[in-house]
Amino acid sequence: MRRTLVPLVIVAALLCAGCSDGSGPAEAKATVKPAAAPSPKTDHAAAIRAAVAATQKSSARIDEEITMGDGTNTFVISIKGDFDWAGNRGRLGVELTSPDDPGKKPVRMDEIVHGGTVYMGGLPDMNGSWMSIRQDRAEAHYLLRAPANDPRHVLEQAAQMRGVRNLGLTMVKGEVTTHYRGTLSWETVTLRMTKDMRAKFEGMPEEIARLPVRADVWVDESGRVLRTEFDWRNGYPGSAAATMTLTDHGKAVRVSAPPAGDVVPTPTLGGPLTG
Repeated sequence: MRRTLVPLVIVAALLCAGCSDGSGPAEAKATVKPAAAPSPKTDHAAAIRAAVAATQKSSARIDEEITMGDGTNTFVISIKGDFDWAGNRGRLGVELTSPDDPGKKPVRMDEIVHGGTVYMGGLPDMNGSWMSIRQDRAEAHYLLRAPANDPRHVLEQAAQMRGVRNLGLTMVKGEVTTHYRGTLSWETVTLRMTKDMRAKFEGMPEEIARLPVRADVWVDESGRVLRTEFDWRNGYPGSAAATMTLTDHGKAVRVSAPPAGDVVPTPTLGGPLTG
């Protein structure tokens, strides 16, 4: 599977940018009312940091979609599951599909986060075994991907947004939220990215590689993050976008590590499913 998928996604990764319609999720467009004119000294980035901190003390249901394209082919990675930021544990299902090739069978992987380790299994060629890697050793291989699909990484990037504006109140998933928009610096975008991948981006023309990534965050009335969206699409053939929606805040998340005899430690990861 790796030999089949990786070459195609490498092309997407090298050109990657934020694929969305340029205005955020359709559901988030229904504005309740505009924000009051902000004071020139209002620090909206502080509101994002506070919402991230509140979310990191809790847990939630995750529904994330990452779209990558090279101008010809599009790849969609869906990540669904439950994650407890406070306890650093969760279970995720990761699936890769190719919308441009509807006849191609999706590729799926199961993922468990437990005790500071990420376990990955469920692939047809693994025969019931699980790969494992320490969370702090996992790295990102593609633009707008989290190392080993770690939900903590997404919030860490959101907390580093710059030039944040308050766009007003908006309905998302039936809840009233405050919509904030800003950008991610190149340092934030490449946070924990592999050295080789950073070098490839740094070798691209600066007017392409270092265009800012648009970042949107929706904060619910409880002061927690309900949705994040990172978008890098600037008129070039390559594109990438990542949208993560968090619901059921505070839900119990119970997981356990796979049996030790079924686990095969790995020093590094590869392939589009693993980030």
